[in-house]
Amino acid sequence: MNYLTPSSATIGYCTNVHAGVDLDSICSNLEQFAIPARDASGSDELGVGLWIPAQAAGELSDGVDRFRKFLRERRLCAFTINGFPYDNFHQPIVKRGVYSPEWWRPERLDYTLRLAEILTQLLPQEQTTGSISTLPIAWADEKADSENLAQAGANMRQLAAKLKDIEQSTGKRIVVALEPEPGCVLDTTQDVVDWFEKELPDADHRRYLGVCHDICHSAVMMESQQQVLADFVEAGVMIGKVQVSNAIIADWLSMAAGRQREAIAQLSEFAEDRYLHQTGRLKADGSFELAEDLPNLLRSACGEEQPACGDQRWIVHFHVPIFLERFGHLRTSQDDTLECLRFLNQNGAADFTGHLEVETYAWTVLPQAMRRRGLSEDIAREISWLRGIVADMA
Repeated sequence: MNYLTPSSATIGYCTNVHAGVDLDSICSNLEQFAIPARDASGSDELGVGLWIPAQAAGELSDGVDRFRKFLRERRLCAFTINGFPYDNFHQPIVKRGVYSPEWWRPERLDYTLRLAEILTQLLPQEQTTGSISTLPIAWADEKADSENLAQAGANMRQLAAKLKDIEQSTGKRIVVALEPEPGCVLDTTQDVVDWFEKELPDADHRRYLGVCHDICHSAVMMESQQQVLADFVEAGVMIGKVQVSNAIIADWLSMAAGRQREAIAQLSEFAEDRYLHQTGRLKADGSFELAEDLPNLLRSACGEEQPACGDQRWIVHFHVPIFLERFGHLRTSQDDTLECLRFLNQNGAADFTGHLEVETYAWTVLPQAMRRRGLSEDIAREISWLRGIVADMA
């Protein structure tokens, strides 16, 4: 029996690829990019995962009706929201700033609730479930102490209670999905399972709070996609949405030293300043180590005789096109994407909304050689590729 099919899946792209923190900019971006992508992908209607930062969310408090009309007139279906970046995701340097405000701060709870209220009004009438992805509590540093983590858990339980009230009053179930990310408080599957067991154990919590499975993030942590999803199923953690995204893989064992140096030079083109590019390292002894950022790793660890530090493999948190399998001396984690989709197609036990969101937010910072088409055409190609894979598996 097939469980992930073209009719059961809701597919769209995440608009955090576009700059702009106010509502006018969001509308302008949708006009400029989403509508051409809709047409280029041959779609009558295009799913969009809206990024609505705090400023725009405030503006929408009084303007949801107008925005809903704007979307529907342009045949754009808002089924999910990316509630991870709170502020300007396209400023010159984002890095760790994307993890603020943390989940123990009231601003994060208030913002997420505002997004939930917006989404209930934007969902098409026939669609009763919407999803919102959010950060995995915080970056894992000294601020993530026991007191703050306890407050984060309390805030999430309060969120679940409010989401229950929203469903009872509107008939719309909004799922908030925590998105594990390398280097954060929740960066492995076990972290997520442990958090839900400790802080979100009740059925009412888990009806409204789940996990956003970002395929790239899981690949960077070198976790098996099938095992990750099976663990969520076994632990009773709902999959609120899947962010379909490819990481960069450097398989050092397959390269001679000269080829490794060329691959290092190729990787340096991705060592940009805006976003954090955590890098999973499979070391020579088989152990795993996470480097916080690719530029620092390239500067500090690579010598002439051992250009890749003697490591077996690196997997880099840099969202590259999902239709891409290999480029130059590097490849992508597309096999992980296929493994994830196959599991969801074959496993009816998974509590999954069916929301698939393409999240290649890094188009604007990709090396120029990888941006030969227009952005709308690239987005359309990703959407078409994903639809084709889902259809082939059905």
